[in-house]
This record gives sequence, structure tokens and C-alpha cells, in this order.
Amino acid sequence: MTYTSRYVALGDSFTEGVGDWDPASPNGVRGWADRVAEQLILADPSWGYANLAIRGKKMRQILDEQIDAALALEPTLVTIYAGANDILRPRIDIDLLMSHYDAGIARLREAGADVVLFTGFDASGSAVFGKTRGRTAVYNEWVREIADERAATVVDYWRLREFQDWSYWDVDRMHMSTAGHTLMAARVLEAMKASHQVDVPELEARPALKRIEQLRADAQWAREYLTPWVGRRLRGVSSGDELVPKYPALGHPHWASVHA
Repeated sequence: MTYTSRYVALGDSFTEGVGDWDPASPNGVRGWADRVAEQLILADPSWGYANLAIRGKKMRQILDEQIDAALALEPTLVTIYAGANDILRPRIDIDLLMSHYDAGIARLREAGADVVLFTGFDASGSAVFGKTRGRTAVYNEWVREIADERAATVVDYWRLREFQDWSYWDVDRMHMSTAGHTLMAARVLEAMKASHQVDVPELEARPALKRIEQLRADAQWAREYLTPWVGRRLRGVSSGDELVPKYPALGHPHWASVHA
């Protein structure tokens, strides 16, 4: 089938959909980008969708491995979020990194694609990841400047204060939950000024934990999620090393084709 509108999603775990677990989807995840694509396809079946994002990828990997593949699909719309995994590294030259990002965004825009960028999340509420807040703020200013220069759309994750509610996050405290991905899909469509029927779920109130209970929960999280995450980085491996893009070619995935 020939698609007159072509949406290609690029990035890391954020765009792949980690945290929105779905055994019926490739790589076992769905995510906000799939939900955005579903709304676009439901409104107009001439949309085709590809998702090249893979968890754990750093910016240069995303630019080197995904930009050319995306351009080969002749996209009319690209969403891209890259750099979060770089910001978490011990050392980073943000200015150099963002100059490469700008060059990648320029290529997408010169090819005629509308581009949607994201600022980084304000992790001030995290005792561990809150330490990267300053780096993320610098990253965000670069993203806004690139968007201005390249006429791209920005989804300002930093200012989406709803996400400060940790009920929108998966148990690993690193990725959005299904509720978070659903909310992000709605916010992305709104930034694009696209109509949608994404129903954002109401969150159940979480009972406040006593101090000893919170300490136990934090210790369990450190054992099950933080320590393995740190270990992978020390070994130079990624949870996405053995994965391939879940939708490498344009099409209507199973959740959209039945409605189109």
C-alpha cells in the first residue's frame, strides 16, 4: 500500500514504549508513539507508521542508525527524543552532543518532514536521577533553540507537571507506565494540534507509606532495578543490544489495521 502520510518515530526506550507492557506488541511494549499513530490512522487511513526506536540507545547511535533508515521511508512526520541516556553518563559534552543533534534534525527538515522534539523530564523528585537536573536544563535550552532554528514542534516534557505524580511511572521509576504513555500520547497530539480520542485514565490514590515502608520500598527498587541498570552501564551493555526496531517498515500495526 502507498501511504500519502508517513509517520516515523525515532529514539530510545521512551519512544519504543518501555513501561507500557503489551505482550501482543513487538518487543513486548506499546507506548505513546503507537498510540499517537493509532489516532492518526483512525482519522485518516492514508497514514503509514514505522517505529525505529530501541531502548538503551545513546544520541549518536540514534543519529547514526535511525536517521538514514527514517529518510529512506520518506517521512512526512518524525518524532524524535534522543540524549536522555547520554545525560545519565558520568561525563558528557552537551554542546558537542547537541551540535550533532541539530545536524540530524536539519537533515529531517530538509527532507520535508515535520519534526516533533521533546525537552527532558524534570527529575527533581528523584533522589538518584535528580542529580542530572542541571544537565537536563542545558539540554532543554538547546532543544528549544534547535526547534526555533529548524521550525520544529516541541513537546515540553519539563513543563508537563502532571508527570511529577509517580503514578504515571512504571515500577522501575525510570520509564512511564501505561497511564504515563497514554497521557504523553494525548499531549503529543495536542502539541501537533491534531484531534484525538485518547482517554487519559484516572489515577488511583496511592496510600502514603510510613518511613520504614518507604525505606524498604527504596531498598527493593535499588536491588531489582537500579543495581542492574548501573551494572549494565559499567559493562558497556544495553538492554536493547539484542533488539531490532519493532516496526521497521511503514504499515498499519495490528491495533490499527482492524479499524482502518
